[in-house]
Amino acid sequence: MKKPMHALLCDQRQKVPPVVKVDLTGKTVIVIGANVGLGFEATKHLATMKPARLILACRSEAKGREAIKELEAETGYQGTELRTVDLASFKSVQALAAGVEQDGLAIDIMVYNAGVLMAEHQTTDDGWEQTFVLFSLPSTILLIPAAQRAAAARPGSSPRLVIVGSDVHYWAEMPDKVINAPSGKVLHELNKPENWLKAATQQPRYNQSKVLILLLIRELSKHLERTPLIAVIVNPGYCVSALRRNLPSGAQRAARLMEIAVGRSTEEGSRMLVWSAVGNEDHRDELRGAYINLCKIDEPSDFAISKVGQEVQKRLWAESVEVLSAVSPAFKGIVSQL
Repeated sequence: MKKPMHALLCDQRQKVPPVVKVDLTGKTVIVIGANVGLGFEATKHLATMKPARLILACRSEAKGREAIKELEAETGYQGTELRTVDLASFKSVQALAAGVEQDGLAIDIMVYNAGVLMAEHQTTDDGWEQTFVLFSLPSTILLIPAAQRAAAARPGSSPRLVIVGSDVHYWAEMPDKVINAPSGKVLHELNKPENWLKAATQQPRYNQSKVLILLLIRELSKHLERTPLIAVIVNPGYCVSALRRNLPSGAQRAARLMEIAVGRSTEEGSRMLVWSAVGNEDHRDELRGAYINLCKIDEPSDFAISKVGQEVQKRLWAESVEVLSAVSPAFKGIVSQL
């Protein structure tokens, strides 16, 4: 599917459906990136559904505690729990998962809300460019045992793994020199500074990150087909957000004008996350590997469903598994059993 700018603007002007409500009594929910923006608004909505435990996973303990205080004041919910995680660090993500395993948690819903839009090529301590290191795959895979425990504890249930994507994946450019590189390694090629796409806002790299995470989640879903677990990727739309805080001042001003013209409120965008986490229950199997837009299943980009895109998807999965298995024996063990 192609989606030109006018089609995206048309989507932005559509009325956002009201937030869906269900009873989460007895269930455990974790929201990664929960203290700000879409994650925080989604967390507040989920709190009103009274889960047994609502875990806020945040990078900053202080900001996480501030978020919990605000959430409790607004909703009256008292079942919150704070866990810290730095998603730019494989070690930190492993520590989060290890803590969940040590506590024997059974997680019914995981919402992964994290991403960055960088103005310069920057790498993490693990050697990966910042935009790509925040792929949801490490934490999603490492929390699968907790989701499997939830499925076993509640027969007939389908724990959900919700990852925030974006409609900008429709505009992603995947250069031939990356796809057809002698190494065959998509991520490694994109990680090279010389393959950092130059643009006024660095939007091309962000777009690439969104199509790649879409491909990874679609491939993960194939491995989950025979399990109760459902992985889904959701587009919240263009929302008022701090995402663009790293851009040059001129680009930030342009983004602000865009927010004023067609932007959704952060709360409106969060409704898409909530729907993906608890909605469409009567037809939940339709959600497996689905791309969600405006609280319904939408077709992803032509590249994602093309023959080349499918081939890149398989290579990307294999490369990601190789990289992450090298730093996490637990990751390797979980993937081998899928």
